[in-house]
This record gives sequence, structure tokens and C-alpha cells, in this order.
Amino acid sequence: MSNRLANEDSPYLQQHKNDPVNWWPWCDEAFEVAQKENKAIFISIGYSSCHWCHVMQKSVFKNQECADILNRDFICVKVDREERPDIDKYYQEVHQLLNRRNGGWPTSIFSTPQNKPFFAGTYISPESNAGSIEGMGFKELTTLIASKIEENDEQLYKNADEAEDFLKNVVHPTEATVLKEDFRKNFMLQAKNNFDTKNGGFTLKPKFPHASTLNTLLTIDRLYDDKSAKAMVETSLNAMKKGGMYDLVDGGFCRYSTDEKWLVPHFEKMLYDNALLSSVYVDAYLAYDDVSYLNIAKECVDFWYNFMSEDELFYSASDADSEGAEGSYFIYSYDEVFKILNDANIKDVEQKLAQMSLTQEGNFEGKNIIRFEDGSVPEWFEEVKQLLAQIRSHREYPFIDKKIQTSWSAMMINAMFKLGAIDSKYKQKAIKHLDKLLNTMFINSTLYHTTLIHKTPKVKAFLEDYAFLSQALLTAYKQTQDEVYLVYAHRFVNKALEEFYDKGVWSFSAGDFVTKAEISDNTYTSSVSVMIDTLLSIGTLLEDDKYTHFAFKTMEYNSYELGRKPIYSPYMLVQVLRHLKGDRVIKTSLENIELNAFTLAKIDYPFILLKASQEDEYMICGEKSCFAQTSDAADINSLVSNSL
Repeated sequence: MSNRLANEDSPYLQQHKNDPVNWWPWCDEAFEVAQKENKAIFISIGYSSCHWCHVMQKSVFKNQECADILNRDFICVKVDREERPDIDKYYQEVHQLLNRRNGGWPTSIFSTPQNKPFFAGTYISPESNAGSIEGMGFKELTTLIASKIEENDEQLYKNADEAEDFLKNVVHPTEATVLKEDFRKNFMLQAKNNFDTKNGGFTLKPKFPHASTLNTLLTIDRLYDDKSAKAMVETSLNAMKKGGMYDLVDGGFCRYSTDEKWLVPHFEKMLYDNALLSSVYVDAYLAYDDVSYLNIAKECVDFWYNFMSEDELFYSASDADSEGAEGSYFIYSYDEVFKILNDANIKDVEQKLAQMSLTQEGNFEGKNIIRFEDGSVPEWFEEVKQLLAQIRSHREYPFIDKKIQTSWSAMMINAMFKLGAIDSKYKQKAIKHLDKLLNTMFINSTLYHTTLIHKTPKVKAFLEDYAFLSQALLTAYKQTQDEVYLVYAHRFVNKALEEFYDKGVWSFSAGDFVTKAEISDNTYTSSVSVMIDTLLSIGTLLEDDKYTHFAFKTMEYNSYELGRKPIYSPYMLVQVLRHLKGDRVIKTSLENIELNAFTLAKIDYPFILLKASQEDEYMICGEKSCFAQTSDAADINSLVSNSL
């Protein structure tokens, strides 16, 4: 028999509708019942493609003994972090406060009947001493908490009150500091200290791609010809594309690598990772002329377009698991690959298998992840890849979360428009996706955060939706010069300022559940930093200083922390450098912009805007004046460089 989650749209909540746990969705009624019945509240937060969320469902939420305890003594609330990132953000802060370390998913929160949290964990195994990182097993923990609530334990309620008071206390920076280019020196020092010189990336294991850090290093190299920055970018991008975390068969990056070599991933694929990494690989291709970077960017976009979209809308994620096991769709036995290649009369089969890192022993649980250790994909792989895809076609494809999210979709659309300057077919696809996203998520002057494919959205937009959508609209304007996109961006930026901004401080959400927006680039780029980006662009394009002022006030408010720890906010550091060095606007005819899109994209200086005019020549302008002119697009790069 299904529980209340059967009535919810979220694919993640739907996954739990047949749990024996009497789940509630997040709603006022659940918390009213908790107070009325004096029951503790258990809040479980996850998402549909989360491997450890599936493990906890199987081991705990499908466990009848665990369910009986929860149903008797708790009000249990399930939250999809992708549907309600505001709720998730708040409880990640709770975890950080109570444990002095970052959380993760699944997130397990226990609160008083008044919904004041006093315990926070992640995955909790059913039994004590069975590998639970929290120490106490779920059965023992919930039994203990239920007894404490029934006894009205004074210390528990005191701890909950103290935690709530601390979370309500907004801490403002004690001082500001002057914004300066030297911030990059501290960033470079911190990046080098974290950098894995052998395998790239900025941790050992698990290893996340850190797209924002790579983007900032690339920007620093373009601005200052920094060989160390270039080395960190190239080492990381080359290592990531060898295969493993990057899927060489279907295309696309998995969420992160469990090892230091980017070989063994958690196999879920997220839209935001692929969008941000596609963008980095495009920029790296434009900077370094390595065509393999361009191929990776195209393959990421093509994967999402071919596997993960419908009616010009992008799905949010695919799962790691299928057929009851993690990675089973992605991996190969030596014998099955040998047979299909041999049957297809492929020459030198054993040699090719060795190059693809296939062995009888395997490199992942007795099976094989396709990988080219030397980092280069040979021409023959194009034919072999079709055979490898044929093997996969007979397998169960991982679960796809068909949720449409404004912010994540906008990230991918932004990357597609950047690719469109190199290959026009991506620009045409980006236009279709952007127009459909606007038609789907902007209804009756209200922007929404998420919906299921072919359903009406219900959850209103957060700061990240306004930020990333405005950024994509401005990139669309840059590539098409369609004024409609600029008008939309201007409108959304104004609405974001009205809803979320106050004297340099940005809220992530508004309304009943207000949370402060972070400036650090964690799971993906900070929405505050993306808002600064859009404000600077709007200010330059409309020649309106008030937008530049809002951007400056945001950077000034965060300047002390940014100057000390820029490694945590790399995209905001880029905006500081942009603010200090200034934009360059190329004004010329629409025909020139379209004919020379690639040349304009190749300009070394990273802060270039384009504006169509009646000019047949190219005018190179700063924010308040124009200072150079040429009839030859090939001269623009040097003219811009000479203006700095």
C-alpha cells in the first residue's frame, strides 16, 4: 500500500511511495500533527540519482522493524533536494553546525515536535556497529530519541533551542577590504597547495571536477599568461577525459571519482556537472587549440541532447544503479567485448582491448571501465564505440529523473551557445531549448524552479534560477543579438534584486522559508557570483551604473573573506578581476558578428561583450568610450590587448 508520497510529482518522492514508512511530503500539516501528538520529526533529504540514498532506502526505509519505530514514534518527512534546494540548504547548515563538518546525501535530521533540529547525520545503517559513520545504528538511535522526547528530556530541548538561535543569528563580515588583483596570488597559492600534480584535480579521493576552479585558472592564464595556471588546467582536463569518470561510449561526465585517477566513478550523471564542464572544455579549446577539448564538450552536450532531453527540455539526472547494481550498465567483461569485436572482423582485437584498458581481471569489481591511459582516443575507436554501445543497448538503462530545472537547464543552454560560436548547429539547438524553457517555466510573469516533463510547474524560482537563466540569456544575446533575450535578462535581474538583494547580501530563497545564499562554489557555481556576472554585463550593455554598483556592493560585502580564502569562491574572484580590469565591447554589424563568431570567441581577453550597430567596421570600446577601430576582424585581438 502506498503512502502520501504517491500524490507527489517528484521522481525522488515517487521512489519512496511504497516504503512501509508513513512518509509525509514537506507541508504545514505534517508539522502541526507532530506538535499535536508530541512526536519527534524525522526529515530525510535526498535525490533520485543518489546511490547512498538508494542504499538507505533498501537497508532502513524498506526494513519493517525500522519502519515500525518511525511510524509509531515519529512524523517522517521526505524532501527532494533538487525540488526544494532552499530546505536542503538550511539543513546542510544544520549538519555543519551540529557536526562541525560538511554533510551530504542522504541527509538525516531529527527535530523536536516544534521542528527544532538537535541531531543531523547522513547515511545511518540499521544496526549499531555495522559501518555507520554516525556510530549508532538507526534502530537504536530512533528508539533512544523517541524515549527522550517522551520524557521531555531537558538537555535535548536546550540543545535544540541553542542550535536554532545560532542558525537565526546572521553573522556579517567584521570589515571590508579593498578589491585588488592581488587576490589572485592567494588563489594561486591555495590552488597549488591542493593540486594533485600527477592526476590533476584538487583533492585525492573522492575527487570532484571543480569546474569553477578550473574556469578561474583558465581566466587567470588568459589575463596574466600564468604557466602554473595553464598547467593545472591542462593536467586536470587531460586526466578527466581518459575515461572512467568520463563515459567514453555514450559521452558525458559522472558525478565524481571514488579514486584519485578519475577511473572509478559514482556512475550517476548530473546535468549541472556536464553543463559546467562542457563550458570549461569549450574555453580551453578556444585558449589552447586542443581539438580533443572541443570533442569532449560536443560529446557532453550531444549526450544530454540524445539521451536526456525531450521536446527541447533537459532532464536533470540519471542514476548510478541499474539491474540492482551500481554501474552495471556502463562496465564490460573482457570476453563480451572480445567476441563482438572479433565477430565484426575488427583487426588486432587483443591489442585494441589492451589500449582500452580491458583485461580478464578487470579494473572495477572484476569487470572493465573503458579507458585510454595515454589520454588520446585513436581513430579506430569510433567504429568500436558503436559496438560497445550495441552491448549496452541490451541492458537496462539507469533510472532517469525527468525533472526539468530552470537553473541547471540554463547552465547547459549557456554552454550550447558558447559552442555555437564554433559550430552553428549548437546555436540553433540552444535557441530552441532556451525558448522552450522560457515558455515552460515563466508563466503569467512568474518564474518557476522545477517541474516534471509535460506538467505545470508549482515550485517558484530561487536565486539560482534567476542567476543562471539571466546568464544564459545574456550569452544568447551575445551570439544572436536578439534584443528579446536582453530584455528578458534585464527583467529577471531586476526581479532578483527586488526579491533577494539587501545591501550587498543575497538570499537564496524568499517567502516562508528564507535562506542566505552562499558565495562559495560548492556543488556548482555560487548563484551570488553568477548574479554579479549578470549585473556587470547588464551595467555595461545598458550603460547603467546602478547595476555595476549592486555588483560592487556584493563584492565589497564579501571582500574580506574573498581576499583570505579565494579558493572557496573562484567565480567571484573572476568577477573581481573583471570589475577591476573592465569589459571590452565590440560594436559592429550583425552580419560581422555572425560571419566572424569564431574569431570573436577566440579573443584572448576573457571579458568581451558584443553589440550590434550600424557600423560596417569593428569599434573596440570600454565602458564609457570607444578607442579603436578596424575593418579586419583579425586585428581585434591585438587592439583589445593594447587597450589594457
